Amino acid sequence: MKRTAIYAGTFDPLTRGHEDLVRRSLEYVDRLIVAVATGASKQPIFDIDERVSMIRDALAGDARIEVRAFTGLAVEFAREVGARLFIRGLRAVSDFEYEYQMALMNRHLAPDLETVFMVPSLDTTYISASMVREVARFGGDVEGLVHPSIAAALRKRFAERAAALDPGTP
Repeated sequence: MKRTAIYAGTFDPLTRGHEDLVRRSLEYVDRLIVAVATGASKQPIFDIDERVSMIRDALAGDARIEVRAFTGLAVEFAREVGARLFIRGLRAVSDFEYEYQMALMNRHLAPDLETVFMVPSLDTTYISASMVREVARFGGDVEGLVHPSIAAALRKRFAERAAALDPGTP
């Protein structure tokens, strides 16, 4: 029986920190589903299809990784795909409270599912999707923080937004 885990998030955008956790997770599971949440409570800069496509591109090459969109409760999605484990990342103490509460709620909803917390590698600890978006929004260099195709998509998206706000801009 394959050990299947879910690494869920909005991934707007997928960062090198996310990639690090995905790749290291594969040392403990046979199959990892990167579950891309629609982000109903957030306002993502990329729609769900764009995020799924970018993540597939960035993580291409390992048949053990599957990228799928989902809506609703992660525990229901886990049951649907036969996963028994959630992978969650903890960058800092500030992440712990939210992640701990979510893990306990998931345990309440699905006692047969377990959550494993992983810390990022030292060189990716400071990277967050929100910081990457902020840097990209103001034209900063996001190379090294995200996959090159995602860096290009960020540049394009924010250039489109700037042009929409100021149609006179070339």
